[in-house]
Formats: sequence, structure tokens, C-alpha cells
Amino acid sequence: MKPAELCGLTMHEACDLLEKREISATELTDAVLERIQAIEPRIDAYITVTGREARRQARAADNAIRAGNAGPLAGIPVAVKDLICTKEIATTCASKMLEAFVPPYNASVMEKLNNSGAVMVGKLNMDEFAMGSSTENSGFKITRNPWDLSRIPGGSSGGSAAAVAADMCLGALGSDTGGSIRQPASHCGVVGLKPTYGRVSRYGLVAFASSLDQIGPITKDVTDAAILLSAIAGRDPRDSTSVDRPVPDYRAALSTDISNLTFGIPAEYRDAEGMDPQVSSAVEAAVRTLTDAGAKCVDISLPHTEHAVAAYYLIAPAEASSNLARYDGVKYGYRNPEAGGLKQMYNRTRSEGFGAEVKRRILLGTYALSAGYYDAYYKKASQIRTLIQRDFAAAFTRCDIILAPTAPTPAFQIGEKVDDPLQMYLSDIFTLSANLAGIPGLSVPCGFARGDLPVGLQMMGNHFAEADLLKAAYAFEQAAGINGKKPEIAEVPA
Repeated sequence: MKPAELCGLTMHEACDLLEKREISATELTDAVLERIQAIEPRIDAYITVTGREARRQARAADNAIRAGNAGPLAGIPVAVKDLICTKEIATTCASKMLEAFVPPYNASVMEKLNNSGAVMVGKLNMDEFAMGSSTENSGFKITRNPWDLSRIPGGSSGGSAAAVAADMCLGALGSDTGGSIRQPASHCGVVGLKPTYGRVSRYGLVAFASSLDQIGPITKDVTDAAILLSAIAGRDPRDSTSVDRPVPDYRAALSTDISNLTFGIPAEYRDAEGMDPQVSSAVEAAVRTLTDAGAKCVDISLPHTEHAVAAYYLIAPAEASSNLARYDGVKYGYRNPEAGGLKQMYNRTRSEGFGAEVKRRILLGTYALSAGYYDAYYKKASQIRTLIQRDFAAAFTRCDIILAPTAPTPAFQIGEKVDDPLQMYLSDIFTLSANLAGIPGLSVPCGFARGDLPVGLQMMGNHFAEADLLKAAYAFEQAAGINGKKPEIAEVPA
């Protein structure tokens, strides 16, 4: 096969070819690394490319395949968002604060990927400390959408989604605090899954908001999402929030028979602020496709949806202000070398090491937690969170899966919202409720708007209902036939 054909494979297609020994892991890895070299200058999805380590892992995968003891992902080139700790490989969180930080250990999900035989080709760009919706807040570079290089890929896992869409890896891991897997997956025309809180270990994930963060897969199709979730899910004694619950075979759950599933359509999502009519049309067409495939659809209500954005942007910054207090120039990370005393070192280190959006959220969170304002802001937001959780619990007594747009608009122009934080925050209006409730959510491509800009359909399920989400998304994917289209990206001349 030609290198471009190898890079265009899905994970499950590559696994089949590797098992039959029609291709080798070394051949596949070399093709992906060559693709990165040719395309990366146009996309800027990677912070670090680990070519030498990837080739070593590929050779080991080939040996394991020949010996008949290969793991389920043996030889598959994947990449991870650069806030997942990787032993002896820089983990920067796209921030000057951690530009030189090299972890002495692997995150739990990296251990699982290594044990499965996956080949890690690099660390992916993101909004600094995962704070953003466009990957314009990276401390190093702005990632571009492969479908239109003048537009954002979404965020904060924009590098992960862009790399998968541009065939610069076969699958990737991102993290989702308020939509940061699903929203960039929607904008880049790929599949993104945020698991139930506690389904995947957060050990080794650099924390943004600890009660909201979850690691999940970004892939080319639903089958790959099922495979990658099976590889990373499970109980981890090093993470007190991970749940001791068996991990099902998610791929085995995939089916086109969804006659036993009921889909709920929330009234509150139909006329949301800033909704693009072409996005609405694509989602309505997706609902018709599901109905034609045998699903039942009912109207439901999530009455506290209107308060979700406000509640999230108090709770998440409050937790961020606490988590990011550790970056003070004393223990690790950036330190201003010219500060005259302790207070000046703290001040200058944090003001120079953090970007504007991170500092904005630290200030907002610190204010919300401060004496005299805690009850008025953080406590009220926590009460709204409980009401949102109850809304979902009530909804799931009437349906199995909730349908919504993933994002209110297709990908917007780079720089379009950078000076309007409120409009940027509203990009997450459909996704962040799932994080507040701790439930799983998935984005699957459902069409295009304004020509070739992808649109995502979001599916949300009850706690630990990932198998139902994947089954429904797979049935839709097969019926709609959206995933065959690819962005056209000119290679940079050698």
C-alpha cells in the first residue's frame, strides 16, 4: 500500500492488515511520521513528535505480532494530548509554565496504551492547561482546522482532533472538562467520546477541574472509538475517583439494530442562543435518519439548561484556581530568574508563566471562592449543578439517549472570538452539562455547513451507558455514510 493509503486507514482496518501481516507496524509508523513531516507545518497539531521512540515501539510490535503475543493495538500509531504525562517525554500543557517539564512516570492511560502495543507518535497541541474552546490559547502555536486552514479546530483538544482528521495519527486521546473532546471532534469531522466520570483513570492527567475532567478517545470512526475506549477504561487504585466496574467489550456492542433505543430531544436545545440554521438542519436530518433506522424519538425537557454555562464557569475556574496554585516557581516548572525576593518570584513567575486565558480563569475562580462571595457564587453554582443532574436523571426515565447539536456553529475563523470571552464560552453550551452531570457524551459527524465545514451530532447517555452510545452512533454512521469524505490538505514541499 502507498503511504497515503496507510495513513488513511482506520485503527480497526490497520489491526486487520497487521494481524494478516499484509503490512508491518514499522511500515505503518514510517508512513504516519512522513505524513506528519509533510502536513504538520500547515496544521500545527503537534507540540512534540516522538519519531525515535515510535520506531522502537513499532519494531517491538512487529516482533510481538510474529511471536503471536501482540496486544489489541499492536503497531497502531496514536498520539496524546500534551497534558497526559509521558515518562521521559516532555509534557507541557501548551504552557510556558511547564515548557521544560519531563515527567518521571506515565499516566495510567499511557501505561494501558503501552501494554496494548500501541505506537506513540507524539504529543498534541491544546489550549493552555485545557482552558479554551479553539486551541488559540496555546502558549506555543495556533492549530488550524484541516477542512479550512483559516478556521479553528475547536478546543481544548484541537490538536488531537486536527491530527486525526488530517491522517497524522490513526487515533488520539484528548481530555474533556466542558466539551473539549466532543466540540473539536465536531469541528474536525471525527468521532469524540467523553466517558462517564470515573470510567477512565485520571492518574497522570494534569488537572484543570478535577470533578469535571475525563480522558477519552478521538478517532476516525465509531468502531475505533469503541476499540480505544476498551483499551483505556477500567479501575485504577491510584485514582480515588475511578470506578470499580467491569469494562465491557464495546466493539462487540456495536449494531445497526437500534429498535430497542429511545432518543430524547430536549426542547431547550432547539432555540439556543447563537444557533446556526445550517447546524440545526443537519441535526434535524440526523434525527430523521435515526427514526428511519428504527429508533423511537420523544420530546423531553432539561429545564435548568439555561443556567449551565454560568454554573460551569464558576465551578471550573474555582477548581482551576486551586489546582494551578502549585505552579509557583518553587517546586517545578518555570521560574523567573531575576526576581529579587520570594513574593516577587511568585508574582513574576505566575504572571509570565501563564497566558491570558489561564490568568482570567484563575482570577475568576479565586474571586468565586473568596470570603464573602463563596455562598453567593460557588455554592449557588454547586446547587445548580445538582439540579442539572436531577434533570438528566428524570430525562433518562423517558429515554435511553439524549440528542443535541455538539456545537451551535461550525468552526469559526481564527481570531473571530478571541477578544470576546463570553461568545467563546458559549461555544460549549451544548456540551458542558454532561460534565456537570458526570454522564458520557459522544460526537459523531452528521453533515456539513457552509460548504465543507463539518457538523457533529451529540449523543448523551446515562452513567456507564457508553455501550448504548457507541451502538447508536455506529447505527447512525452506517445509515448516514458521512465518514467517507476527507479534507484536502496540500503537502509542504520537502
